[in-house]
Amino acid sequence: MSASGFCVLLFQSVSQAMLAEKILKQQEIPHKVIPVPRQISSDCGVCIRFSPDKRPQIESALTGKVEVLEVCAV
Repeated sequence: MSASGFCVLLFQSVSQAMLAEKILKQQEIPHKVIPVPRQISSDCGVCIRFSPDKRPQIESALTGKVEVLEVCAV
């Protein structure tokens, strides 16, 4: 995955981000936990980076399990 042309999931807390990471790992969906990019503000210091083509798969995996504040293209 390149450093540009990706999306990030923002969460209200680190615990929500870690729960999302656990779910995505279990479903073997490629992602990476990273610090929230400087140009994006969030109450939580970490976010999940992923390739835009994985968005439907990620949203399906997390719906009803983890509250995502925002999905941002970076």
